[in-house]
Amino acid sequence: MAEIQIKNVAKSFGAYQALNNINLTIADQEFMVLLGASGCGKSTLLRIIAGLETATSGEVWIGGKRIDHLSPKDRGIAMVFQNYAVFPHLTVFENIGFGLRMQKRPNDEVKRRVERVAGLMHIEMLLKRYSGELSGGQRQRVAVARALAMEPDVILMDEPLSNLDALLRMEMRAELKGVLAESKTTAIYVTHDQVEAMSMADRISVMHQGNIVQAASPIEVYRNPSARFVASFIGNPPMNFLPATPAGAGKWQVAGQTLDGPKADKPGLHFAIRPEDMQQAESGLVATAKIVEPLGAHLLVTCQIDEALFRVILDSDTVVKPGQTLTLAPQADRVRWFDPDTTLAVA
Repeated sequence: MAEIQIKNVAKSFGAYQALNNINLTIADQEFMVLLGASGCGKSTLLRIIAGLETATSGEVWIGGKRIDHLSPKDRGIAMVFQNYAVFPHLTVFENIGFGLRMQKRPNDEVKRRVERVAGLMHIEMLLKRYSGELSGGQRQRVAVARALAMEPDVILMDEPLSNLDALLRMEMRAELKGVLAESKTTAIYVTHDQVEAMSMADRISVMHQGNIVQAASPIEVYRNPSARFVASFIGNPPMNFLPATPAGAGKWQVAGQTLDGPKADKPGLHFAIRPEDMQQAESGLVATAKIVEPLGAHLLVTCQIDEALFRVILDSDTVVKPGQTLTLAPQADRVRWFDPDTTLAVA
């Protein structure tokens, strides 16, 4: 069992607080993605788990054992870095088997493990080549295979696909997720790319300013963001927001329209909706189209409602021109509401 428990982990660099009392449990064989913008603390947290950084306070447990006092080599962890770290003077076989050689494993065991993980990563035909003969995607496969060959309890990955082109990144996402599921390894994956997070994770921990704002399944994070930051960060384009004022019990005035909402005793809320959850209707929010962007299967239309920009996604066969007035109705069960003071979701 390789359940990971992070208990009240904090990290400061002088006066700068990088992590604020992080608490997170990652289940055995779970694929957890730490998602956030640069500087949010996700790589710092990963390095603390790996033992490459020391927490200011808090504890890290793996498989029911506290490990934050152990050296990195004794934690049962393997790590894959952004820059691959493939040794140019070694063949692919020796690169994959490097950690096993350091552990003085028998030659037959090294051969068995290297050939097994090379098969998983579809690089068995490259074992005799040197890294200079490999593409970026092939070197990334070698780095992952080297980590898996150690048969670690936990594998940590710090933006391992960021140096690859878009098409290769897409191919590697699917391949990596399948390989890790087959290897039954608990994985923590750091990225700022929400597409990677949404497509790969069992759960996503969204980080902001040294805090975990929400930890949930990708669909839960997308559909039910717990805070305005999550709603703004997840989705391309992100959620739209409009101010709402009370209009009676469970009713709210939004851009001149009365909508059903939460029974909250507040002087105002923020109405939020994803661009794809709006549709043209006979009655609804009145918007003026400003920019129309054909994006293949759909149109992205940037509108203005009152003083706010508001984006909607419509079918590609919809005819919309800049300056045109649109009447837009939200899909009622997709509307979300946020407290403007706390920025948290309101049920």
